[in-house]
Amino acid sequence: MSTEAREPSFEEALKALEEIVRKLESGEAPLDESIALYEQGHKLRALCQSRLDAAQARIEQIVMGADGTPSATRPFDAG
Repeated sequence: MSTEAREPSFEEALKALEEIVRKLESGEAPLDESIALYEQGHKLRALCQSRLDAAQARIEQIVMGADGTPSATRPFDAG
């Protein structure tokens, strides 16, 4: 049995980050817990940003020509 923790999916990380923000904004956590939550939130935000950057890079690769040169790259627009 492996003792290594798996990285959360983007959706799991985002949900955990939203919960951390809710707790911090509500003021329900004591100072030491708030600091730990902030640190955890910072790591989750970095993980989410990394996953978004990787997804954007994959999308940009899709629009490259067969020879690898950009054929119609444009910024990713989720909206």
